[in-house]
Amino acid sequence: MMKRRDFLRRASLASLSLPFVSNGFSMQAISKELFEYSKNAEDRVLILIRMNGGNDGLNMVFPVDQYANLLIQRPNILIPQNQLLNLTSDLALHPKMTGMQDLFNDGKLTVIQNVGYPEPNRSHFRSTDIWSTGSLDPNQTSGWLGRYFDSTYPNFPADYPNANFPDPFAISMGSEVSSTCQGLMGNFSHAVNDPFNTSNLLLTSVTNDGTYYGSHIEYISTLINQTNEYGTSISASANAGNSLSTMYDPTNPLAVQLKYIAQMISGGLKTKVYIINVGGFDTHDSQVDQNNLADGNHANLLKMISDAVAAFQNDLQLLGLEQRVAGMTFSEFGRQIASNGSFGTDHGDAAPIIMFGSCVNTGVIGPNPTIDNQINEQAGVPMQIDFRNVYASILRDWFEAPEASIQALFEQNITYLDVLSGCSVGLAEMEAQKLKPMVYPNPAPSNTTLRFIGKGEVYQIFIVDEQGKVLAKAFDGFLATQQHDIPLETSKLTAGHYFAVIHSASMRELVAFQKL
Repeated sequence: MMKRRDFLRRASLASLSLPFVSNGFSMQAISKELFEYSKNAEDRVLILIRMNGGNDGLNMVFPVDQYANLLIQRPNILIPQNQLLNLTSDLALHPKMTGMQDLFNDGKLTVIQNVGYPEPNRSHFRSTDIWSTGSLDPNQTSGWLGRYFDSTYPNFPADYPNANFPDPFAISMGSEVSSTCQGLMGNFSHAVNDPFNTSNLLLTSVTNDGTYYGSHIEYISTLINQTNEYGTSISASANAGNSLSTMYDPTNPLAVQLKYIAQMISGGLKTKVYIINVGGFDTHDSQVDQNNLADGNHANLLKMISDAVAAFQNDLQLLGLEQRVAGMTFSEFGRQIASNGSFGTDHGDAAPIIMFGSCVNTGVIGPNPTIDNQINEQAGVPMQIDFRNVYASILRDWFEAPEASIQALFEQNITYLDVLSGCSVGLAEMEAQKLKPMVYPNPAPSNTTLRFIGKGEVYQIFIVDEQGKVLAKAFDGFLATQQHDIPLETSKLTAGHYFAVIHSASMRELVAFQKL
Protein backbone atom coordinates (compact mmCIF):
# COMPACT_ATOMS: atom_id res chain seq x y z
CA MET A 1 0.00 0.00 0.00
CA MET A 2 1.28 3.46 -0.85
CA LYS A 3 2.36 5.42 2.22
CA ARG A 4 0.59 8.69 2.91
CA ARG A 5 3.70 10.83 2.45
CA ASP A 6 4.30 9.17 -0.94
CA PHE A 7 0.74 9.96 -1.97
CA LEU A 8 1.14 13.58 -0.92
CA ARG A 9 4.27 13.87 -3.03
CA ARG A 10 2.78 12.08 -6.06
CA ALA A 11 -0.56 13.87 -5.83
CA SER A 12 1.08 17.26 -6.29
CA LEU A 13 2.69 15.98 -9.50
CA ALA A 14 -0.28 14.02 -10.79
CA SER A 15 -2.52 17.04 -10.40
CA LEU A 16 -0.60 18.82 -13.13
CA SER A 17 -2.26 16.56 -15.70
CA LEU A 18 -5.77 17.11 -14.39
CA PRO A 19 -7.97 18.60 -17.11
CA PHE A 20 -9.40 20.98 -14.53
CA VAL A 21 -6.02 22.60 -13.98
CA SER A 22 -5.74 23.59 -17.63
CA ASN A 23 -9.22 25.12 -17.35
CA GLY A 24 -8.15 27.45 -14.59
CA PHE A 25 -8.34 25.36 -11.44
CA SER A 26 -6.09 26.58 -8.68
CA MET A 27 -4.49 23.63 -6.91
CA GLN A 28 -5.17 23.64 -3.18
CA ALA A 29 -2.04 22.76 -1.23
CA ILE A 30 -2.25 19.06 -0.50
CA SER A 31 -0.96 18.47 2.98
CA LYS A 32 -1.51 16.32 6.03
CA GLU A 33 -4.28 18.62 7.17
CA LEU A 34 -6.44 17.46 4.27
CA PHE A 35 -6.57 14.04 5.92
CA GLU A 36 -7.82 15.36 9.22
CA TYR A 37 -10.99 16.96 10.48
CA SER A 38 -11.30 20.64 11.20
CA LYS A 39 -10.07 21.46 14.66
CA ASN A 40 -12.77 23.98 15.48
CA ALA A 41 -15.05 23.43 18.45
CA GLU A 42 -18.06 22.49 16.32
CA ASP A 43 -16.45 19.14 15.48
CA ARG A 44 -14.88 18.36 18.85
CA VAL A 45 -15.87 15.31 20.89
CA LEU A 46 -15.53 14.63 24.61
CA ILE A 47 -15.32 11.12 26.12
CA LEU A 48 -16.19 10.74 29.81
CA ILE A 49 -15.24 7.45 31.52
CA ARG A 50 -16.73 7.22 35.00
CA MET A 51 -15.14 4.75 37.40
CA ASN A 52 -18.17 3.83 39.49
CA GLY A 53 -17.68 3.05 43.17
CA GLY A 54 -14.82 5.32 44.22
CA ASN A 55 -11.44 4.73 42.60
CA ASP A 56 -8.35 4.28 44.78
CA GLY A 57 -6.18 6.99 43.25
CA LEU A 58 -3.21 6.03 45.44
CA ASN A 59 -3.21 2.57 43.84
CA MET A 60 -3.43 4.08 40.34
CA VAL A 61 -1.13 7.11 40.37
CA PHE A 62 1.65 6.66 42.95
CA PRO A 63 3.41 9.65 44.56
CA VAL A 64 6.83 8.00 44.60
CA ASP A 65 8.30 10.75 46.77
CA GLN A 66 5.79 9.70 49.47
CA TYR A 67 6.44 5.97 49.12
CA ALA A 68 8.02 5.44 52.56
CA ASN A 69 5.00 6.82 54.40
CA LEU A 70 2.60 5.03 52.03
CA LEU A 71 4.26 1.81 53.10
CA ILE A 72 3.46 2.68 56.72
CA GLN A 73 -0.20 3.44 55.95
CA ARG A 74 -1.00 0.58 53.56
CA PRO A 75 1.57 -2.18 54.13
CA ASN A 76 -0.76 -5.00 53.03
CA ILE A 77 -1.67 -3.55 49.62
CA LEU A 78 1.21 -1.29 48.48
CA ILE A 79 2.87 -2.56 45.29
CA PRO A 80 6.69 -2.78 45.45
CA GLN A 81 8.22 0.40 44.11
CA ASN A 82 10.43 -1.40 41.59
CA GLN A 83 7.29 -2.70 39.80
CA LEU A 84 5.73 0.73 39.23
CA LEU A 85 5.70 2.45 35.82
CA ASN A 86 7.51 5.77 36.08
CA LEU A 87 5.96 8.88 34.55
CA THR A 88 8.26 11.41 36.20
CA SER A 89 10.96 11.23 38.84
CA ASP A 90 8.33 11.37 41.60
CA LEU A 91 5.18 9.96 39.99
CA ALA A 92 4.36 6.48 38.70
CA LEU A 93 1.45 4.41 37.38
CA HIS A 94 0.14 1.00 38.41
CA PRO A 95 2.18 -1.73 36.63
CA LYS A 96 -0.89 -2.87 34.66
CA MET A 97 -1.25 0.54 32.99
CA THR A 98 1.38 0.18 30.29
CA GLY A 99 -0.98 1.58 27.65
CA MET A 100 -1.42 4.84 29.52
CA GLN A 101 2.30 5.06 30.27
CA ASP A 102 2.91 4.87 26.52
CA LEU A 103 0.34 7.63 25.94
CA PHE A 104 2.07 9.82 28.54
CA ASN A 105 5.42 9.25 26.87
CA ASP A 106 3.84 10.05 23.48
CA GLY A 107 2.48 13.37 24.75
CA LYS A 108 -1.17 12.25 24.88
CA LEU A 109 -1.97 12.00 28.58
CA THR A 110 -2.03 14.29 31.61
CA VAL A 111 -2.64 13.65 35.31
CA ILE A 112 -4.59 16.15 37.41
CA GLN A 113 -3.80 15.57 41.07
CA ASN A 114 -6.00 15.75 44.19
CA VAL A 115 -9.32 16.55 42.51
CA GLY A 116 -12.45 16.78 44.65
CA TYR A 117 -14.72 19.35 46.27
CA PRO A 118 -14.99 21.13 49.64
CA GLU A 119 -16.50 19.27 52.61
CA PRO A 120 -16.51 15.94 50.77
CA ASN A 121 -19.40 13.53 51.12
CA ARG A 122 -18.55 9.82 51.23
CA SER A 123 -21.98 8.58 50.19
CA HIS A 124 -21.91 7.05 46.72
CA PHE A 125 -25.31 8.52 45.90
CA ARG A 126 -24.72 12.06 47.13
CA SER A 127 -21.19 12.34 45.77
CA THR A 128 -22.31 10.99 42.40
CA ASP A 129 -25.02 13.67 42.35
CA ILE A 130 -22.44 16.35 43.08
CA TRP A 131 -20.11 15.23 40.29
CA SER A 132 -23.03 14.85 37.87
CA THR A 133 -24.61 18.22 38.57
CA GLY A 134 -21.37 20.09 39.06
CA SER A 135 -22.98 21.66 42.12
CA LEU A 136 -22.97 21.34 45.91
CA ASP A 137 -26.59 22.51 46.04
CA PRO A 138 -28.77 19.48 46.95
CA ASN A 139 -31.68 21.13 45.12
CA GLN A 140 -29.84 21.20 41.79
CA THR A 141 -31.37 18.59 39.51
CA SER A 142 -29.77 19.35 36.13
CA GLY A 143 -26.38 18.03 35.05
CA TRP A 144 -23.46 20.33 34.32
CA LEU A 145 -23.50 19.34 30.64
CA GLY A 146 -27.30 19.50 30.62
CA ARG A 147 -27.13 23.15 31.72
CA TYR A 148 -24.47 23.85 29.10
CA PHE A 149 -26.60 22.28 26.36
CA ASP A 150 -29.70 24.13 27.64
CA SER A 151 -27.86 27.44 27.27
CA THR A 152 -26.61 26.55 23.80
CA TYR A 153 -29.51 24.66 22.23
CA PRO A 154 -32.87 26.07 23.42
CA ASN A 155 -36.29 24.47 22.93
CA PHE A 156 -34.97 20.97 23.59
CA PRO A 157 -36.42 18.40 23.11
CA ALA A 158 -39.39 19.78 21.15
CA ASP A 159 -37.41 21.14 18.18
CA TYR A 160 -34.88 18.32 17.87
CA PRO A 161 -33.68 16.53 15.85
CA ASN A 162 -33.70 18.93 12.93
CA ALA A 163 -31.75 19.58 9.74
CA ASN A 164 -28.96 21.44 11.56
CA PHE A 165 -28.79 19.02 14.52
CA PRO A 166 -29.86 15.58 13.26
CA ASP A 167 -27.88 13.59 15.83
CA PRO A 168 -28.06 13.29 19.64
CA PHE A 169 -25.97 15.85 21.50
CA ALA A 170 -24.67 13.15 23.83
CA ILE A 171 -24.66 9.35 23.96
CA SER A 172 -24.64 7.27 27.12
CA MET A 173 -23.15 3.87 26.36
CA GLY A 174 -25.49 1.37 28.03
CA SER A 175 -29.17 1.22 28.83
CA GLU A 176 -29.58 4.40 30.90
CA VAL A 177 -29.19 8.06 30.02
CA SER A 178 -26.62 10.01 32.02
CA SER A 179 -27.68 12.45 34.75
CA THR A 180 -24.68 14.54 33.69
CA CYS A 181 -26.69 15.51 30.59
CA GLN A 182 -30.03 16.14 32.31
CA GLY A 183 -31.43 19.45 31.14
CA LEU A 184 -34.40 21.52 32.22
CA MET A 185 -36.95 19.81 29.95
CA GLY A 186 -35.22 16.59 28.98
CA ASN A 187 -32.03 14.57 28.96
CA PHE A 188 -29.64 15.50 26.17
CA SER A 189 -28.08 12.03 26.08
CA HIS A 190 -29.36 9.02 24.17
CA ALA A 191 -28.75 5.53 25.60
CA VAL A 192 -26.98 3.14 23.21
CA ASN A 193 -26.01 -0.46 23.94
CA ASP A 194 -25.07 -1.39 20.39
CA PRO A 195 -25.04 1.26 17.65
CA PHE A 196 -25.56 -1.44 15.03
CA ASN A 197 -28.81 -2.53 16.66
CA THR A 198 -30.99 0.43 17.61
CA SER A 199 -34.52 -0.96 17.73
CA ASN A 200 -37.39 1.38 16.92
CA LEU A 201 -40.06 2.06 19.50
CA LEU A 202 -43.72 2.03 18.58
CA LEU A 203 -44.45 5.17 16.54
CA THR A 204 -47.03 7.47 18.07
CA SER A 205 -49.01 10.44 16.86
CA VAL A 206 -51.13 12.29 19.40
CA THR A 207 -52.85 15.63 19.65
CA ASN A 208 -52.58 17.70 22.81
CA ASP A 209 -56.18 18.40 23.86
CA GLY A 210 -55.06 21.07 26.32
CA THR A 211 -55.46 18.89 29.39
CA TYR A 212 -52.74 17.91 31.86
CA TYR A 213 -52.97 14.33 30.57
CA GLY A 214 -52.78 15.45 26.95
CA SER A 215 -49.66 17.56 27.48
CA HIS A 216 -47.82 14.67 29.12
CA ILE A 217 -48.82 12.17 26.45
CA GLU A 218 -47.66 14.62 23.79
CA TYR A 219 -44.29 14.93 25.57
CA ILE A 220 -43.87 11.15 25.72
CA SER A 221 -44.79 10.91 22.04
CA THR A 222 -42.14 13.52 21.22
CA LEU A 223 -39.49 11.50 23.08
CA ILE A 224 -40.45 8.25 21.35
CA ASN A 225 -40.28 9.79 17.89
CA GLN A 226 -37.01 11.53 18.78
CA THR A 227 -35.56 8.24 20.00
CA ASN A 228 -36.46 6.54 16.71
CA GLU A 229 -34.91 9.31 14.61
CA TYR A 230 -31.74 9.32 16.68
CA GLY A 231 -31.54 5.53 16.46
CA THR A 232 -31.66 5.72 12.68
CA SER A 233 -28.84 8.27 12.46
CA ILE A 234 -26.72 6.36 14.99
CA SER A 235 -27.01 3.08 13.08
CA ALA A 236 -26.32 4.79 9.76
CA SER A 237 -23.15 6.40 11.14
CA ALA A 238 -21.93 3.18 12.75
CA ASN A 239 -22.40 1.30 9.48
CA ALA A 240 -20.69 4.06 7.49
CA GLY A 241 -17.83 4.30 9.99
CA ASN A 242 -14.73 2.26 10.44
CA SER A 243 -12.14 1.02 12.92
CA LEU A 244 -8.52 0.48 11.92
CA SER A 245 -6.75 -0.44 15.16
CA THR A 246 -5.74 -4.04 15.87
CA MET A 247 -5.21 -3.24 19.57
CA TYR A 248 -8.82 -3.70 20.72
CA ASP A 249 -9.38 -6.76 22.92
CA PRO A 250 -12.87 -8.15 22.12
CA THR A 251 -13.08 -9.55 25.67
CA ASN A 252 -12.55 -6.07 27.15
CA PRO A 253 -16.03 -4.51 27.48
CA LEU A 254 -14.70 -0.94 27.60
CA ALA A 255 -12.62 -1.57 24.48
CA VAL A 256 -15.75 -2.76 22.67
CA GLN A 257 -17.61 0.42 23.65
CA LEU A 258 -14.74 2.69 22.61
CA LYS A 259 -14.50 0.86 19.29
CA TYR A 260 -18.22 1.55 18.76
CA ILE A 261 -17.56 5.22 19.49
CA ALA A 262 -14.69 5.36 16.99
CA GLN A 263 -16.98 3.85 14.36
CA MET A 264 -19.75 6.34 15.07
CA ILE A 265 -17.39 9.32 14.97
CA SER A 266 -15.66 8.15 11.79
CA GLY A 267 -19.08 7.53 10.24
CA GLY A 268 -19.95 11.22 10.58
CA LEU A 269 -22.13 11.24 13.72
CA LYS A 270 -22.09 14.78 15.12
CA THR A 271 -22.61 13.78 18.76
CA LYS A 272 -20.45 15.93 21.04
CA VAL A 273 -20.22 13.87 24.23
CA TYR A 274 -19.98 10.13 24.93
CA ILE A 275 -20.34 8.82 28.50
CA ILE A 276 -19.22 5.36 29.62
CA ASN A 277 -19.68 3.82 33.07
CA VAL A 278 -17.24 1.21 34.40
CA GLY A 279 -18.30 -0.45 37.65
CA GLY A 280 -16.42 -2.36 40.34
CA PHE A 281 -14.31 0.34 42.02
CA ASP A 282 -15.88 0.03 45.48
CA THR A 283 -12.93 -2.06 46.65
CA HIS A 284 -13.53 -2.53 50.40
CA ASP A 285 -11.97 -5.99 50.24
CA SER A 286 -9.79 -8.04 47.90
CA GLN A 287 -8.60 -4.91 46.13
CA VAL A 288 -5.30 -6.71 45.64
CA ASP A 289 -4.23 -10.32 45.37
CA GLN A 290 -2.58 -11.26 48.69
CA ASN A 291 0.05 -13.32 46.85
CA ASN A 292 0.86 -10.68 44.25
CA LEU A 293 -0.05 -7.10 45.18
CA ALA A 294 0.16 -5.96 41.54
CA ASP A 295 -2.76 -8.26 40.70
CA GLY A 296 -6.32 -8.34 41.99
CA ASN A 297 -9.69 -6.74 41.30
CA HIS A 298 -8.42 -3.16 41.11
CA ALA A 299 -5.51 -4.15 38.90
CA ASN A 300 -7.88 -5.84 36.46
CA LEU A 301 -10.04 -2.70 36.23
CA LEU A 302 -7.05 -0.42 35.70
CA LYS A 303 -5.68 -2.71 32.99
CA MET A 304 -9.07 -2.78 31.26
CA ILE A 305 -9.26 1.02 31.15
CA SER A 306 -5.62 1.56 30.22
CA ASP A 307 -5.63 -1.02 27.40
CA ALA A 308 -8.97 0.20 26.02
CA VAL A 309 -7.97 3.87 26.00
CA ALA A 310 -4.64 3.05 24.33
CA ALA A 311 -6.43 1.08 21.60
CA PHE A 312 -8.96 3.87 21.12
CA GLN A 313 -6.22 6.49 20.81
CA ASN A 314 -4.41 4.30 18.30
CA ASP A 315 -7.64 4.00 16.31
CA LEU A 316 -8.18 7.76 16.33
CA GLN A 317 -4.66 8.26 15.02
CA LEU A 318 -5.14 5.77 12.18
CA LEU A 319 -8.52 7.32 11.30
CA GLY A 320 -7.13 10.86 11.28
CA LEU A 321 -9.42 11.87 14.16
CA GLU A 322 -6.94 12.48 16.98
CA GLN A 323 -7.32 16.23 17.12
CA ARG A 324 -11.10 15.99 17.33
CA VAL A 325 -11.37 13.82 20.44
CA ALA A 326 -10.37 14.24 24.09
CA GLY A 327 -11.25 12.08 27.07
CA MET A 328 -11.30 11.99 30.85
CA THR A 329 -11.53 9.36 33.59
CA PHE A 330 -13.06 10.28 36.95
CA SER A 331 -14.78 8.79 40.00
CA GLU A 332 -17.19 10.06 42.66
CA PHE A 333 -14.43 10.01 45.29
CA GLY A 334 -11.09 8.42 46.11
CA ARG A 335 -10.28 6.00 48.92
CA GLN A 336 -8.78 6.50 52.38
CA ILE A 337 -5.03 6.81 52.72
CA ALA A 338 -4.73 3.82 55.07
CA SER A 339 -5.75 0.37 53.89
CA ASN A 340 -8.09 -1.83 55.89
CA GLY A 341 -7.63 -5.35 57.20
CA SER A 342 -9.42 -6.93 54.25
CA PHE A 343 -6.74 -6.07 51.69
CA GLY A 344 -8.90 -3.18 50.53
CA THR A 345 -9.65 0.50 51.11
CA ASP A 346 -12.67 2.46 52.33
CA HIS A 347 -14.42 5.59 51.04
CA GLY A 348 -12.17 8.63 50.89
CA ASP A 349 -12.01 12.10 49.40
CA ALA A 350 -9.90 13.51 46.54
CA ALA A 351 -8.32 11.46 43.74
CA PRO A 352 -6.49 12.05 40.45
CA ILE A 353 -8.21 12.59 37.11
CA ILE A 354 -6.58 11.33 33.91
CA MET A 355 -7.15 13.20 30.66
CA PHE A 356 -6.13 11.71 27.32
CA GLY A 357 -5.88 12.77 23.69
CA SER A 358 -3.41 14.39 21.34
CA CYS A 359 -4.68 17.85 22.35
CA VAL A 360 -4.08 17.55 26.12
CA ASN A 361 -1.12 19.33 27.62
CA THR A 362 0.96 16.35 28.65
CA GLY A 363 2.32 16.40 32.17
CA VAL A 364 1.10 16.64 35.74
CA ILE A 365 -1.17 19.37 37.06
CA GLY A 366 -1.03 19.89 40.81
CA PRO A 367 1.46 18.61 43.40
CA ASN A 368 1.66 15.10 44.72
CA PRO A 369 -0.49 14.46 47.79
CA THR A 370 1.40 14.64 51.07
CA ILE A 371 1.34 11.41 53.09
CA ASP A 372 2.39 11.69 56.73
CA ASN A 373 3.79 8.84 58.77
CA GLN A 374 0.93 9.40 61.21
CA ILE A 375 -2.57 10.25 59.99
CA ASN A 376 -6.00 10.74 61.50
CA GLU A 377 -8.17 7.65 61.41
CA GLN A 378 -10.13 7.36 58.14
CA ALA A 379 -8.22 10.29 56.58
CA GLY A 380 -8.55 10.76 52.86
CA VAL A 381 -6.44 12.68 50.35
CA PRO A 382 -7.30 16.39 50.79
CA MET A 383 -8.71 18.29 47.81
CA GLN A 384 -6.40 20.76 46.13
CA ILE A 385 -8.18 21.18 42.78
CA ASP A 386 -11.96 21.66 42.62
CA PHE A 387 -13.49 19.33 40.01
CA ARG A 388 -15.67 22.17 38.74
CA ASN A 389 -12.52 23.95 37.60
CA VAL A 390 -11.77 20.93 35.42
CA TYR A 391 -15.29 20.98 33.96
CA ALA A 392 -15.09 24.71 33.29
CA SER A 393 -11.69 24.39 31.62
CA ILE A 394 -13.07 21.71 29.28
CA LEU A 395 -16.00 23.93 28.33
CA ARG A 396 -13.72 26.91 27.68
CA ASP A 397 -10.78 25.26 25.94
CA TRP A 398 -12.50 22.36 24.16
CA PHE A 399 -15.97 23.63 23.32
CA GLU A 400 -14.93 27.31 23.31
CA ALA A 401 -17.79 28.39 25.55
CA PRO A 402 -17.53 32.04 26.72
CA GLU A 403 -16.22 32.44 30.25
CA ALA A 404 -19.27 34.50 31.28
CA SER A 405 -21.56 31.65 30.22
CA ILE A 406 -19.40 29.09 32.00
CA GLN A 407 -19.44 31.06 35.24
CA ALA A 408 -23.25 31.07 35.16
CA LEU A 409 -23.24 27.24 35.25
CA PHE A 410 -21.33 26.97 38.52
CA GLU A 411 -21.87 28.62 41.89
CA GLN A 412 -18.22 29.28 42.81
CA ASN A 413 -15.53 31.42 41.21
CA ILE A 414 -13.70 29.44 38.54
CA THR A 415 -9.95 28.97 38.34
CA TYR A 416 -9.13 27.69 34.87
CA LEU A 417 -6.57 24.95 34.26
CA ASP A 418 -4.46 24.72 31.13
CA VAL A 419 -5.40 21.15 30.22
CA LEU A 420 -6.65 21.25 26.61
CA SER A 421 -4.80 23.89 24.66
CA GLY A 422 -2.48 21.45 22.90
CA CYS A 423 -4.35 21.97 19.63
CA SER A 424 -5.28 25.61 20.11
CA VAL A 425 -4.99 27.87 17.10
CA GLY A 426 -5.17 31.59 16.53
CA LEU A 427 -8.46 33.20 15.58
CA ALA A 428 -7.39 33.82 12.00
CA GLU A 429 -6.30 30.22 11.52
CA MET A 430 -9.46 28.98 13.23
CA GLU A 431 -11.66 30.97 10.87
CA ALA A 432 -9.66 29.72 7.90
CA GLN A 433 -10.15 26.12 9.04
CA LYS A 434 -13.88 26.65 9.34
CA LEU A 435 -13.99 27.78 5.71
CA LYS A 436 -11.63 25.14 4.33
CA PRO A 437 -13.34 22.36 2.33
CA MET A 438 -12.99 18.96 3.96
CA VAL A 439 -13.96 15.34 3.34
CA TYR A 440 -15.19 13.24 6.26
CA PRO A 441 -14.85 10.54 7.31
CA ASN A 442 -11.37 10.42 5.83
CA PRO A 443 -10.19 7.74 5.14
CA ALA A 444 -13.59 6.82 3.74
CA PRO A 445 -14.75 3.34 4.83
CA SER A 446 -17.67 3.31 2.38
CA ASN A 447 -19.39 6.53 1.39
CA THR A 448 -18.22 9.90 2.65
CA THR A 449 -19.18 13.59 2.71
CA LEU A 450 -17.71 16.80 1.31
CA ARG A 451 -18.25 19.83 3.56
CA PHE A 452 -17.65 23.38 2.35
CA ILE A 453 -19.10 26.88 2.43
CA GLY A 454 -21.17 27.75 -0.64
CA LYS A 455 -21.26 31.25 -2.09
CA GLY A 456 -24.70 31.40 -3.66
CA GLU A 457 -23.85 30.11 -7.14
CA VAL A 458 -23.96 27.02 -9.34
CA TYR A 459 -21.53 24.25 -8.43
CA GLN A 460 -20.27 21.11 -10.09
CA ILE A 461 -18.58 18.55 -7.87
CA PHE A 462 -16.61 15.61 -9.28
CA ILE A 463 -14.72 12.61 -7.93
CA VAL A 464 -11.37 12.30 -9.68
CA ASP A 465 -8.56 9.75 -9.43
CA GLU A 466 -4.82 10.46 -9.21
CA GLN A 467 -4.46 10.51 -13.00
CA GLY A 468 -7.12 13.19 -13.36
CA LYS A 469 -9.82 10.87 -14.68
CA VAL A 470 -13.35 11.91 -13.76
CA LEU A 471 -15.04 8.94 -12.07
CA ALA A 472 -18.35 10.49 -11.05
CA LYS A 473 -20.28 13.73 -10.83
CA ALA A 474 -21.44 14.12 -7.22
CA PHE A 475 -23.43 17.33 -7.59
CA ASP A 476 -24.58 19.84 -10.21
CA GLY A 477 -26.74 22.76 -9.12
CA PHE A 478 -27.17 25.93 -7.10
CA LEU A 479 -25.93 26.16 -3.49
CA ALA A 480 -26.83 29.00 -1.15
CA THR A 481 -24.33 31.02 0.91
CA GLN A 482 -23.99 28.64 3.86
CA GLN A 483 -22.29 25.43 4.90
CA HIS A 484 -23.18 22.38 2.79
CA ASP A 485 -22.61 18.64 3.26
CA ILE A 486 -22.51 16.93 -0.13
CA PRO A 487 -22.66 13.09 -0.13
CA LEU A 488 -19.89 11.42 -2.12
CA GLU A 489 -20.72 7.96 -3.48
CA THR A 490 -17.46 6.07 -2.98
CA SER A 491 -18.66 2.54 -2.20
CA LYS A 492 -17.74 1.32 -5.70
CA LEU A 493 -14.24 2.83 -5.66
CA THR A 494 -11.28 0.55 -5.13
CA ALA A 495 -8.92 1.25 -2.25
CA GLY A 496 -6.68 4.18 -3.06
CA HIS A 497 -6.40 7.97 -3.13
CA TYR A 498 -8.78 10.38 -4.83
CA PHE A 499 -9.87 14.02 -5.07
CA ALA A 500 -13.18 15.80 -4.65
CA VAL A 501 -13.14 18.64 -7.16
CA ILE A 502 -15.31 21.72 -6.51
CA HIS A 503 -15.98 23.92 -9.53
CA SER A 504 -17.99 27.16 -9.69
CA ALA A 505 -17.58 30.63 -11.14
CA SER A 506 -15.53 31.78 -8.15
CA MET A 507 -14.31 28.55 -6.55
CA ARG A 508 -11.89 25.97 -7.86
CA GLU A 509 -10.69 23.54 -5.22
CA LEU A 510 -9.35 20.00 -4.96
CA VAL A 511 -9.71 18.11 -1.68
CA ALA A 512 -7.74 14.89 -1.27
CA PHE A 513 -9.21 11.82 0.42
CA GLN A 514 -8.45 8.14 0.81
CA LYS A 515 -10.77 5.18 0.13
CA LEU A 516 -10.14 2.15 2.33
